[in-house]
Amino acid sequence: MKKILPINSHLFASFLILVLVVVLCSEHIRAQEPVVEDKTISPYFYVECKDSTVDSLPLKSTKVDVSIVGVIADVTIRQQYMNTGTTAIESKYIFPASTKAAVYQLKMIIGSRILTAVIEEKEKAQQDYQNAVNNGQTATLLEQNRPNVLQMKVGNIMPGDTINIVLKYTELITPVNGIYEFVYPTVVGPRYFSQTHSDPKDSTWVEIPYTHQGQAPKSTFNMAVTVDGGMPVSAINCPSHDSLEIKYLSQNLAECTLPKNDSLSGNRDFVLDYVLAGEKNKTGMLLYEGKEENFFLSMIQPPKSPAPEDINLREYIFILDVSGSMSGFPVETSKKLTAAIIQNLKPQEKFNILCFSGGSNFLFDESKVASAQNVETALDFISKLEGSGGTELLPALQKAISYPADNQFSRIMMIATDGYVTVEKEAFDLVRNNLNKANFFAFGIGKAVNRYLIEGLAHAGMGEPFIVLNETEAKAKADLFKNYVASPVLTKIKASFSDITVSDIEPLSIPDVFAERPILIFGKWEKPLQGSMTLEGTAGSNVPFSKTLNFSDYPPSEKNKALSYLWARQRLQLLSDYGSLDTTGIKSKIVELGLKYNLLTEYTSFVAIDSVIRNEGGVPTRVVVPNPMPQGVSDNAIGGGSFGGAVGATYESKMISPNPSASKIESAFPNPFMNQITLLIYLSDADRGKEKSLEVYNSSGQKIETISVSSLNQASNSYQFSPEESSSLSSGIYMLQLKIDGKASGSCKIVKK
Repeated sequence: MKKILPINSHLFASFLILVLVVVLCSEHIRAQEPVVEDKTISPYFYVECKDSTVDSLPLKSTKVDVSIVGVIADVTIRQQYMNTGTTAIESKYIFPASTKAAVYQLKMIIGSRILTAVIEEKEKAQQDYQNAVNNGQTATLLEQNRPNVLQMKVGNIMPGDTINIVLKYTELITPVNGIYEFVYPTVVGPRYFSQTHSDPKDSTWVEIPYTHQGQAPKSTFNMAVTVDGGMPVSAINCPSHDSLEIKYLSQNLAECTLPKNDSLSGNRDFVLDYVLAGEKNKTGMLLYEGKEENFFLSMIQPPKSPAPEDINLREYIFILDVSGSMSGFPVETSKKLTAAIIQNLKPQEKFNILCFSGGSNFLFDESKVASAQNVETALDFISKLEGSGGTELLPALQKAISYPADNQFSRIMMIATDGYVTVEKEAFDLVRNNLNKANFFAFGIGKAVNRYLIEGLAHAGMGEPFIVLNETEAKAKADLFKNYVASPVLTKIKASFSDITVSDIEPLSIPDVFAERPILIFGKWEKPLQGSMTLEGTAGSNVPFSKTLNFSDYPPSEKNKALSYLWARQRLQLLSDYGSLDTTGIKSKIVELGLKYNLLTEYTSFVAIDSVIRNEGGVPTRVVVPNPMPQGVSDNAIGGGSFGGAVGATYESKMISPNPSASKIESAFPNPFMNQITLLIYLSDADRGKEKSLEVYNSSGQKIETISVSSLNQASNSYQFSPEESSSLSSGIYMLQLKIDGKASGSCKIVKK
């Protein structure tokens, strides 16, 4: 391969802008702003294509049916895709999931044919899917980018097609302070991608289109929930959707549905709170007897919160996200929350405030006591905060952790953010490695926050997560936080078993409990069903606590079959979700769990393939389904400087060509890649005899390689990078440019792991 000297990055940026102007639909362009370092990868604004041959909005509806029985929710999601155009398409849709979801089934329905997806290792599933699409078969691929961010691809949706994709998952619902909460996320908020700290492979799902603030979602959303409490359902509330219709069928059973006139409300999380009468469901066991394995789940309610006592003097470090995505409603909610907490501090307690966006700064040079004057200074400072800029979370956390400590004070870190970043595991590692310095409490601000980050920070920091949906909740959550940190509900917790054989207990160690929520312990049991489990701990000021459950009091039930999925999901959470960045020896365990229990994981995916060849010799046009801007989030989340102000096409990954029949790079797979990557290249009749080459540019716009591909002379061609070509690329993001007789004819981005 011939090495080419780098060209000026500004010239390359100008070149890219010129190419983008002639994209398939002229409306599908990014704003022609100067390329600024650290803004290479970003979400972009959706602009509707006026080419009637291509249906750029194939996702027409999402219908969700939830069945809650006791403490287990079973959720069925039906995504309907239709192609109203005249061209075959391949749809890509990035959508959220519950952080607790155990996704165990996927089906694709084409007319009367129902195809059940199989679970495979991620790379094999990608290859099988791509081979099927290239062969003209309709196929679907479900992958996990984050525990709460999934990716659905549906290839070869033919003109006139209606395809239903049915996804099923289960999750456990546990009460906090007597209130059960079910959350169904509806939108992935626009993520900030840091060139310095983000993983390059995340660019493939971060760079997606969004509607503008205030615009209605482009597809409909329907929700129906059945709550069977097994005891009287005494109250139901939906703080996210006021229009929810609630019908009580009996004391124990209720049905909840969103009315048809609220079908465009998929721009915020659906949150359902309910209360059950009595204490029956808060302490006890669920058992399942399977053919090969038996599972149990114990739930023990801790004692009531003791009266607040100041065992140690407290120092509070408030870490406030004031980035562009927090502009408007989110930052105003964060300000109200922080002000309420500061006003609740005792005069002898200390505090300081660290605000971060692209950079970070403390209010005071050192923490100050909560005197009237210092509190007034802080409140005045908070009142002037506005959201703008990037979201450099890791440097802010590092600055807070490195802040000099006073050994006479017990330090509490409180972070308030929407969580729109891609460095979750890096943040978890940073917090976990500094547990001796502080406890972390995380507040998610907004109606579609990144719950994975919020819950993970609290988990790693041995604290509690909070979600603040709106300003009216700020004061109540501030009071709740103050009560939590005043004194833990239960400490020094340990579980023991007698007269029964158990294994694979999760979790192995139980952290201090701040909230009045059941302590959950999963595991496997062996016959005979006998013996007991005892949970012990210390409540309040050294008050012993002990609770014993007898296994024989809880007969196994087929209704508890979901325990196998929930146990595996709990283990995955500790191995993968909140695990270390160092995955040495972990990947094989995650793959084994995913394949054995038929679960979606970061290394296992669902793939379904129709046996019928429906698009022989054709290449589907790739489109990306736009996400709505989350309710309350402004356009500053994309266009206010934090992401560079982008406007772009819904066509996949900047696969750029002047017209549908022009020569172009159709796709690259697997992408991201490690050792090998294959390009699918379409050549028009007029270009097949011409000189053809691929130019490789790095993320700075420097051309680093030129590869001759003149030997390709078919309409559809497959080109695999040689080992030398692959190994010459270090980890990072690259732009491939197809040249025909020296003229640009198409490009795409690839990511080397």
